[in-house]
Amino acid sequence: MWLHAEIRSIPDIVRYHGRCRPQAPALLQGSGFMTFGDLDRVTNRIARALVTARPDSSAPVAAIGKNSMEFLQLLFGTTKAGRPFLPLNWRLTPSELAVVLDDAAPAIVFADAEFAAPMRAAQAASVQRCELVEFASGGAGQGLAAWLADTLALDPGLPTNPCDTALLLYTSGTTGRPKGVQISHLGLNYMRLYESLEPEMAWQSEDVLLMAMPNFHLLGTGFALQALYNGARVSILDVPDPRRILESVQRDRPSILVLAPSVIQMLLEQPALAGTDFSSVRLILYAGSPINATVLERGVKAMQSGFMQFYGTTETAGAVTILRPAQHDLADPESLKSCGTPLPLVDIRIVDGAGNELPDGEIGEILVRSPALFTGYLNQPDATRVVLSEGWYHTGDLGRRDRRGLLYIIDRLKDMIISGGENIYSVEVEQALHKHPAVASAAVVGMPDERWGERVVAVVVLRAGTGANADELKRHCRELIAGYKTPKDIRFVDSLPLSSAGKILKRVIREQLAAAQS
Repeated sequence: MWLHAEIRSIPDIVRYHGRCRPQAPALLQGSGFMTFGDLDRVTNRIARALVTARPDSSAPVAAIGKNSMEFLQLLFGTTKAGRPFLPLNWRLTPSELAVVLDDAAPAIVFADAEFAAPMRAAQAASVQRCELVEFASGGAGQGLAAWLADTLALDPGLPTNPCDTALLLYTSGTTGRPKGVQISHLGLNYMRLYESLEPEMAWQSEDVLLMAMPNFHLLGTGFALQALYNGARVSILDVPDPRRILESVQRDRPSILVLAPSVIQMLLEQPALAGTDFSSVRLILYAGSPINATVLERGVKAMQSGFMQFYGTTETAGAVTILRPAQHDLADPESLKSCGTPLPLVDIRIVDGAGNELPDGEIGEILVRSPALFTGYLNQPDATRVVLSEGWYHTGDLGRRDRRGLLYIIDRLKDMIISGGENIYSVEVEQALHKHPAVASAAVVGMPDERWGERVVAVVVLRAGTGANADELKRHCRELIAGYKTPKDIRFVDSLPLSSAGKILKRVIREQLAAAQS
């Protein structure tokens, strides 16, 4: 069962380890260091200050800032105060942040100094009124200390309803209006149960997690919670800069890295990679978007570490399938394209448009059932009903399952291109393009076409020092995929628009292509 039966909510993590292992290291950032006992005490003070400031409020408490010890302190302090914690995306514009403030209506927003000005602008543009607390991460008297002056380090001891929202995470808005995904304490606790039942997810208290991915995604905050639940240390890097990741591997000797595929690709382009000692790293977890098989093979060879892919969404509160290290068989390139098999307690179905289950090998929408699913989108019951039906979450991802039970993500349902009545999966075309030695990255979208309904358009970034033209890439594709799948139009760009989780923003690409045609 659960590794720690006493831990039933997010605040219980620091309560438990603060009581049982107060001198054990919890957080590390540069020269800064904090034990579990320290973390328990400072989060008691934050919780007590929040309850004193807003005693009757159940509204979320928001925070905006890059990864820092203060950010994790605010997370635990907020949940000890019985409030949902809302990490804000610091890459958003003030007008975009105002939309989130209008929807979530947080009582208090903590803003790191770097983002205080845009947060004030967002607050001015919002119809909601909230208290803004500015702080400086890493500061001595400039940090949260001033706001916490004279606050006792006594846990308020508020009861936690397992079904209450612990984390409120907003989707990137790549499909339109951002949605607040409500994840409960119970859902997160079930994630810990999955992991304790899955041998490949076993952690040791001696582990060190490098937290480099943004804190407003589960790739950042979710794995930090997993590490701390297991009594492991979190080494914090404010942003996923590839050069600084390599420096952190050398300096802090992490045993577990969590990276988006785009970050792995950037690491492989770093000259310092060859001289970096990865011997401390036993596991590299990657997720967030499909990975190029060539990039994965290069990474396995260069870093000599165990690799584990996982598939999940914000709505599933984390991983639902994993491709285990032993399944990363370079002699079986087909399996490297898979995202593995389900974790314990997770059910997966592949269905057609009518909801009928499909046999192995056929492509359909991926549905997920698990006890960790989100409880709904904040203030959007209609959107919730669209994706949650009879206990199943409709992911919007197209996939297939092979005879071995391995799951393959084929495409986003909305990214599938229908040209001349034929279904074309953009990922398949992208994989063909990536096999050309001059292609660094590529994205394929469907654009309106009077004759065919949609036509295949590719946007390509070439590797530095290489050259290729559109006709050459089209001939290359025709050798690998059917003619009707081959891009009808290829545009060359310096970079692709990416979300903070490393996903290619195809909505933005479509908008740019449409604007260029008008």
